[in-house]
Amino acid sequence: MAEKLVIIGNGMAPGRMLEELFEKAPGRFQVTIFNAEPRVNYDRIMLSPVLSGEKTYEDIIIHGDGWYIQHGITLYKGHRIVNIDRAAKTVTSDQGVTESYDKLVIATGSVPFIIPVPGTDLPGVITYRDLDDVDAMLLAAQSRAKAVVIGGGLLGLEAAAGLAMRGMDVTVLHVMPTLMERQLDPAAGYLLQKAMEDRGIKVITKANTKQIVGTDKVEGIELDNGTIIPATLVVMAVGIRPNAGLAKEAGLAVNRGIVVDAGMQTSDGDILSVGECAEVDGMVYGLVAPLYEMARVAAAHLAGDTTPAFVHADTPTKLKVTGINLFSIGDFADGDDREEIVLRDATAGIYKRVILKDNRIIGTVLYGETSDGAWFNDLKKKGVDISAMRDTLIFGQSYQGGSPLDPMAAVAALPDDAEICGCNGVCKGKITSTITGKGLTSLDDVRAHTKASASCGSCTGLVEQLMTLTLGDSYNPADVQPMCNCTDLGHDDVRRLIKAKGLKTIPAVMQELEWKTSCGCAKCRPALNYYLVCDWPDEYADDYQSRYINERVHANIQKDGTYSVVPRMWGGVTNANELRAIADVVDKFEIPMVKMTGGQRIDLLGIEKEDLPAVWADLGKAGFISGQAYAKGLRTVKTCVGSDWCRFGTQDSTGFGVRLEKFMWGSWTPAKLKLAVSGCPRNCAEATCKDIGVICVDSGYEIHFAGAAGLDIKGTEVLGLVKTEDEALEHIVALTQMYREQARYLERIYKWAKRIGYDEVRRQIIDDADKRRAYFERFVFSQKFAQVDPWSERVSGEHKHEFKPMATIGFNQAAE
Repeated sequence: MAEKLVIIGNGMAPGRMLEELFEKAPGRFQVTIFNAEPRVNYDRIMLSPVLSGEKTYEDIIIHGDGWYIQHGITLYKGHRIVNIDRAAKTVTSDQGVTESYDKLVIATGSVPFIIPVPGTDLPGVITYRDLDDVDAMLLAAQSRAKAVVIGGGLLGLEAAAGLAMRGMDVTVLHVMPTLMERQLDPAAGYLLQKAMEDRGIKVITKANTKQIVGTDKVEGIELDNGTIIPATLVVMAVGIRPNAGLAKEAGLAVNRGIVVDAGMQTSDGDILSVGECAEVDGMVYGLVAPLYEMARVAAAHLAGDTTPAFVHADTPTKLKVTGINLFSIGDFADGDDREEIVLRDATAGIYKRVILKDNRIIGTVLYGETSDGAWFNDLKKKGVDISAMRDTLIFGQSYQGGSPLDPMAAVAALPDDAEICGCNGVCKGKITSTITGKGLTSLDDVRAHTKASASCGSCTGLVEQLMTLTLGDSYNPADVQPMCNCTDLGHDDVRRLIKAKGLKTIPAVMQELEWKTSCGCAKCRPALNYYLVCDWPDEYADDYQSRYINERVHANIQKDGTYSVVPRMWGGVTNANELRAIADVVDKFEIPMVKMTGGQRIDLLGIEKEDLPAVWADLGKAGFISGQAYAKGLRTVKTCVGSDWCRFGTQDSTGFGVRLEKFMWGSWTPAKLKLAVSGCPRNCAEATCKDIGVICVDSGYEIHFAGAAGLDIKGTEVLGLVKTEDEALEHIVALTQMYREQARYLERIYKWAKRIGYDEVRRQIIDDADKRRAYFERFVFSQKFAQVDPWSERVSGEHKHEFKPMATIGFNQAAE
C-alpha cells in the first residue's frame, strides 16, 4: 500500500522534488499538497518578466492542473497549514482540512522583511514575493503615477525595471553606497546604477528611510535627512527571512530556518524540509540552484537512497532586466592575501574582475559581457591553478593559447561536468547526452527534457552552442530570423514587445521598436497588422492597406487579373435556394468557371474586379457571406454526413462542423486554417490531414491537430479525447487561440506545433483547464469584433475606391 506523503507548500523546490521522486520511486507515495496560494506551481524566477509584461502568468506555470491529476496528487489550493500534530502525524489547514502522513515535507518558503518604520501599514505599501504582489503592482501601475522601491538588490531592481516598463515614475532607495553590494563590487555597482538611470529610473544610495507618509494611503517617503519623495506606491524589497514559524510551533529544531542535516532531515525522523525555509549547516538560501539541489537530495532519501547529501556551492547571480548583463559569483572583497585582474572597456560598457588567492579564482564579477561566466565558475569550482593562463585569463576562455578561438571550440573544451544552467543546476554532459539519447532537435525539446534554459534564459546562448556542437548542421539556431530588413527583431520578440510596451498602432510599433525604415515593407506591415488585430481586438483598427491584395479585395486574384469568389457554406451544407442564387449570379455576370473545391465549397472564377461588389450584393440577398477563401483565417470546416445519414456514423459530425464554423468564422489567424469533422474512424472528411480535425468515436470526440496536405504532407497529431461536443468546441477554440497568440505570421499550425513541441500544446490545452478556459474566453471576446462580413461592408460602400476601374485617358488628354 502506498505511503502517505504530505507537503506543506507548492513552490519550485517541492515541485522539483516530486519530479525526481516520481522518476525514482513511481507509485511509492500517495501525495497531498497544501498550498497557501490559490494556484498551481509556477516559476517564481520569472515574476519580474510578468511584472514588466514580457511574460504572462500562464507562461510561467511549471505544473498545470493536469500534471497533478496525472500523478494522482491531491492539491488543496488556498489552504494554509495552521497546525502540525507530530504525535498523531497529522496536519490541519485554516479551512479545517486534516490529513495524516507517513512522511511530511515542510516547504513554507520565506517571508519578506518589512523595515520597522512608521507607515508600513498604509494602503499602497506592498512587498515583492509572489504573484499576488505582482498583481497588486500591476493594478497600481495603471495609474502611471510615482512609485518608490525600497531596496537596491536583485528583487528591488527587477521590480523597479518592471514598473518603469509599465509607465510609472520610479525611484529606487538603497541604504548602501552602491547597488547590489552583496553581489557586485563598487565598480560594477556604478555601471549598474548608470544603466538603471539610463532607463529613466532615479536611484538614491545611502538613503535611510525615516517613515512612510500619508493619511489614508501612501503619499510619499521621508528620508532621515528630511527629504520627502512623493509616491502612490511603495514596494518593499529589502530582503527575506525563512518562514519557520509553523515548524517552531511544532517543536522542531529552528535557528534562522528549519534545521536540517545534509539529507534534508529535520529533528523529527519523519519530517523533511526543503527550500528557503530550510537551514543546512548554518546556511539558508534564496537562489533556485541550491533549492533544486535540496529537492534532489530529499527525493532520493524519500525513495530509500540515503547516499546523496547536500553540499554548499556558490551560486552565480544574474539580474533579470532586459538589456542589462551581469554575472557575479564568489568572494570579491579586498584582502592582503588576494590579487585581482581587471578589464575595463568604457566605450563598450564592459567591466570584468577576477579575484585570485594562491593562483586560484575565488570570485568573479562580469558586467556588460558575461558569456565566459560558466567557464570562470567552472575554474573556481574545481580550484584550477591558473598560473599558466594568467596573462590571458581576463579575456576569457576563447583567448587561452594567445589568440581567439572559435566560440564553438571554447564550448567544446568545457568538461562534461561544467555547469551550463545555474538556475536548474544542469551540466554540459546532461544536456549533450539527453540530446543524443532522446533525439532532441529543438531548444524547446532541450528545455522540456533537461530544464536547461527553461528559467531565466540567460544560458540560452550556451545551450544553443551545445546543440550545434552535438547535432552539427542539422541544428540551425539562426532559425529566428529578423522579420525583414526593416528591423533586427524576430517575430517572437516583436510579438512580446507589442504586449510588453502596450503598442497599439503600426506607427507606435515602428517608433518604439526602432524600425530602420519610415513605413515598413510588404513583409513586416501585414505581420504587424495581424499581431495588433490579435492582441488588441477591441482597440486596434484593422489597416486594410497593410494586407495582401486577396485580403484587401476579399477575393482571390487569378493569373489573368480576374478574381474568384467562394461563398461560405456552413459545414459544406447547402440547399436549392442557395444553389439557384449561385446559378443566377453565374448567368448574370457571365462567370466562365464554376468549380467544386476540396473543402466542399463552390468557387466562382473569372470575375472582373469592378463586378465584385455587385456579385457580393446578389449573393448576400440569398444569405451568403464571405467564405474567406483568401484569408489568413478560418476557411472551411469540412464534414461527412455523420450519424444522421451514415450507418457507420457515431456522432452528428455535420451538425458539429456547422456549429464550429459558425462559432469561429471571421477570426484572423497567422496562416490559413482548415478544419474537418469525420463522423466515424473511416474518416470520410479527411480530418487527419487538416490543421485541426475531429474523429467522432463511440466514446466521444478525438481531436487531432497539426496536419498538412499541401506542399508538405503530414498526418495529424492526437491532441486528446473528450466526451461531449461542448468540450470538443472548447478545446478546439482554445487551441486555435493559443496558435493565434503564439505563432509567427504565415506560420502554419503544423510548423508552429512542431517548433514549440506537441507535448507543450497538450499540456496547455488538455492538462491545464484554467489556461484552456482563458484561451477560449479570449477567442470569444475577439469574435465580438471579428464576425463582420466584409462582403456586406464593401457592398455598403466601404473602401469603394478599391473596386473602381482606372480612368481611360486618351492621347490628347494626356498631352494636355
